Amino acid sequence: MQEENFGKIPDGTEVKLYTLTNKQGTIVKITNYGGIITQIVTPDKNGQAGNVVLGFDNLDTYLAGHPYFGAIAGRCANRIAQGKFTLNGQEYTLAINNGPNHLHGGLQGFDKQVWTAQMLREQNALQLTYISPDGEEGYPGTLTTIVTYTLTEANELRIDYEATTDKATPINLTNHSYFNLSAGQAEDALNHEVYIQADRYTVIDDNLIPTGELRPVAGTPMDFNTPHTIGSRIAEVDGGYDHNYELTKKQDGQLELAAWVYEPLTGRVLEAYTTQPGMQFYSGNFLDGSLTGPDGKIFKKHYGFCLETQHFPDSPNQPSFPSAILNPGDTFKQSTVYRFLVQDEA
Repeated sequence: MQEENFGKIPDGTEVKLYTLTNKQGTIVKITNYGGIITQIVTPDKNGQAGNVVLGFDNLDTYLAGHPYFGAIAGRCANRIAQGKFTLNGQEYTLAINNGPNHLHGGLQGFDKQVWTAQMLREQNALQLTYISPDGEEGYPGTLTTIVTYTLTEANELRIDYEATTDKATPINLTNHSYFNLSAGQAEDALNHEVYIQADRYTVIDDNLIPTGELRPVAGTPMDFNTPHTIGSRIAEVDGGYDHNYELTKKQDGQLELAAWVYEPLTGRVLEAYTTQPGMQFYSGNFLDGSLTGPDGKIFKKHYGFCLETQHFPDSPNQPSFPSAILNPGDTFKQSTVYRFLVQDEA
């Protein structure tokens, strides 16, 4: 493991960059600013190494603004309608930062905080801790969150989330990495073949807020139970894919396969496993070409995709969804594993 300086935020706080490596030739770089994964370098079918996530090589570019590349999204990932919810009889008002809604924790969410970092060298892991004070971005309770990134010799990047609170609060944590398994060899991510283990998805309104309906994917462009490329039916989906899937789980709380992605040019495969009940599949619809990677690649529309394992969007306002409320005395625990493989053909 390596630690190096990555710059300073405007108030002078120093930010670090941490590098995890394994014997398979995989390199993962993470900064304690936002818990951002800045790089995942892994070999393709020919042994050629390449970075398979979107990001930057300097802190200033992240500070200038970006669409949550590689960041920890919280205290509540995804959207909360109108930035309001009622808990234990009290209405709370959150920061509005996405049209009329609250998105990914607000204006200064977990993605913009400097986390306390500890290198766990024996486990080849980085542990990040952030204490969110009562009232931050409108949320109740002081929330202590620990996120641990572990790189294994099985070419797995494991993300373990743990949190406790002193007052009931909603919590929904995810990592917002944008993947492109071609590592720049393809013009976009539309050629990636995707499998998602889910029979239903949450229907959304014009503001991307769930209506409460869980609709079967069968017979629709939302169905990835049989693998399809991202681009094969995206024109049939208004705005592109930006939907939460109800994952088909054999047993709640167990680490199970959520999705599988294959990139034909490089033979890279990404498997996503999670204990979470849902996953937001996002096809990079809002990437607009205004940002450029360190290698000169322009992050245009659909250049990357996200597999955001999570609780469902707007859960605090949707009593039929799995509860996202954490109470004092309880511990929030969720895990996600991204495993990288290669194969000659799907």
